[in-house]
Amino acid sequence: MLQIQNLSAGYGKSRVLQDVSLQVGPGELVALLGRNGSGRSTLAKAIMGLVPAQGRVVWRGQQLLGRTTFEIARAGLGYVPESRDVFPDLTVTQNLLLGQKPGHAASRWSMNDMFALFPQLQQRAHVKAGVLSGGEQQMLTLCRTLMGNPELILIDEPTEGLAPQLVAQVATFLGTLKARGVSVLLIEQKLSIALQVSNRCLVMGQGRVVFEGSPATLLANEVVCREWLAL
Repeated sequence: MLQIQNLSAGYGKSRVLQDVSLQVGPGELVALLGRNGSGRSTLAKAIMGLVPAQGRVVWRGQQLLGRTTFEIARAGLGYVPESRDVFPDLTVTQNLLLGQKPGHAASRWSMNDMFALFPQLQQRAHVKAGVLSGGEQQMLTLCRTLMGNPELILIDEPTEGLAPQLVAQVATFLGTLKARGVSVLLIEQKLSIALQVSNRCLVMGQGRVVFEGSPATLLANEVVCREWLAL
């Protein structure tokens, strides 16, 4: 579904990504691991057209580079940034409704699905998003993106700063995405989550992909775990 070839990107004169190549298949969950500053978040932003980039980002046979972010989203990609952006003065329900794409075919996800995934959101349905806890805002951002019915979703550090109970809920959420055929590129720090939910793991270091393989192969590779994941 998504094929990235020789992608380079950065900010101003600073080059962060160095000829990155990877792919994500239909219904596949690929975990993108690495230390802070390795280029993982920049990769997600480059895919979504949020930073200047060179190379090829091909989605279902069509080049995405050069398109606007809203065009990329309409093509079927969803993006959950690490910043947990919500509309603070709108309620939980209103935030979820804003995720829907007018004029598209019926979504595979309903409001009831969102509340089943995260019951806390149903309890706070009429509360303004700005007063939610950080964990609740993370849940809301995940669900709002799903309401747009993406075929591939890029998720940046969904468990960062969450309590263990909420981390477990996010892991269940990711498993549900796999079960319902949504492709995922997951940027994650917690190796335990990546090993639990992913089909393949990629490790980035200094703006390049330095490892690709199964979760079991990664766990057995002591050099990669020590040098690029600091385990």
